[in-house]
Amino acid sequence: MKYDVVIIGAGHNGLIASCYLAKAGLKVAVLESTDSVGGASVSQRVFPDFDARLSRYSYLVSLMPDQIFKDLELSFTTLGRTISSYTPELVDGKDVGLLVHRQPGAETISSFNALAGESAFPAWQSFYDSVQKIATAVAPTMLQQLPTRSELKALVNDPIWDEIVELPMGQSLEKRFANDLIRGVVLTDGLIGTFSDAHDIAANRCFIYHLIGNGTGEWRVPRGGMGGLVSELLEKATGLGVEILTNHEVTGVTQLSSGWQTSAAGTTLESRFVLAACAPQVLAKIMGTTPPASLDGSQVKINMLLKKLPRLKSGIDPAIAFAGTFHFDERYSDLQLAFKQSAAGVVPDRIPAEMYCHTLTDNTILSDELNAQGYHTLTLFGIHTPAALFDKNEAAVKQEIVQKLFAQLNRYLIDPIEECFAVAKDGSLCFEIKSPLELEKEIGLPRGNIFHKDLSMPFREDDQAPSWGVETEFPGLFIAGAGAIRGGGVSGIPGHNAARAVLDALG
Repeated sequence: MKYDVVIIGAGHNGLIASCYLAKAGLKVAVLESTDSVGGASVSQRVFPDFDARLSRYSYLVSLMPDQIFKDLELSFTTLGRTISSYTPELVDGKDVGLLVHRQPGAETISSFNALAGESAFPAWQSFYDSVQKIATAVAPTMLQQLPTRSELKALVNDPIWDEIVELPMGQSLEKRFANDLIRGVVLTDGLIGTFSDAHDIAANRCFIYHLIGNGTGEWRVPRGGMGGLVSELLEKATGLGVEILTNHEVTGVTQLSSGWQTSAAGTTLESRFVLAACAPQVLAKIMGTTPPASLDGSQVKINMLLKKLPRLKSGIDPAIAFAGTFHFDERYSDLQLAFKQSAAGVVPDRIPAEMYCHTLTDNTILSDELNAQGYHTLTLFGIHTPAALFDKNEAAVKQEIVQKLFAQLNRYLIDPIEECFAVAKDGSLCFEIKSPLELEKEIGLPRGNIFHKDLSMPFREDDQAPSWGVETEFPGLFIAGAGAIRGGGVSGIPGHNAARAVLDALG
């Protein structure tokens, strides 16, 4: 069985790479270890008694460039949200909240003023106006070979470069913002998926990736859930002649004089190139090489189906509060203390968390019957809950974390969250929690790390050779998944860039 390219893994990156290569006239095979495609980008009927298809693992889309949709002629759409975030807070014994619109106006400014005084919003606006200069400079380079550090710094041409790239962002936040809650809301974009102190440059890298998507950093809701993206990519790939072989776990990748030999499910495939759209750690295990060191994945994910949205003590309409990202207990001090406690091997006293409601923007993931009855989905992420916390007794730690998170959330609600859950036929409440260890078992994320390995800055150093950020030490073997430089975030970027590296090699 001879091919031009063999791709390991049929997640969205593997499928995107296959489409680009097949469009160029190459013969491509994709090998998937499970019985279905999609990887982390799937929609599933999590609660069998209800016709609701949740994006079980990944959830929103920011980093996928519009150019990929255009190149592959995809009709998959993402939907914007007018609300950026809402964060409940207790001020002088009164329940209030910070409401931030995507396009801030009088209501957002009033919310900042009530929480932290009239200087708070100008400081916020000034910071994000400066961050926009990084997004504007970086976004157009994501589908090109890596720029050098000096080239990208010149494109940004603003002191914000040092604040976000060179110095730990905790320094900038402590200097720019006086309010503990506002500092934390900013910092959280540097922590989703990254176990880091505010004064560790790892938070900066995560922050950059969260804020650069398509030059705006807007996180959008996938219409129909993540499964909509995968279904269309699968149809496009097969229509272009890509051979997709499920239940073909790769057991060996061997370099030949003229290319590569890949073994899977008793089948041997020969190809000029191999793209690893799996974690680098998985590839290293297959090849018997040393895997890259990486931080533990550090988040739990709780998927929920509700029969109603809970009312809030602050009095805000739940349809507004949950329309964007709903933060709770993500003050700067909360985040720093939670990191310190988790690093010491203890479940934090207070777990910083955030939620989003897919169905307020896109209710197509629910049946007409559930929509008519007012059902909704919620997705909750608990921050600073690294895989190491679960190693000794995963079940007990999961239970402890669920109890803490629900108790924390209920502090801000009139209706306890437990009273809002849909109830299955067996009497169980419709929620599930996924630990980092389960993310590794179910979708191959090493230690639950959603980025596969530590994130890298989106540039190369000045003395390094030109690169797509996907190359390995072996000619003709490329990383096409989240573990590439500029990988992660349901972006499709490493899939595109690995395909471009192959086409460049072919001239």
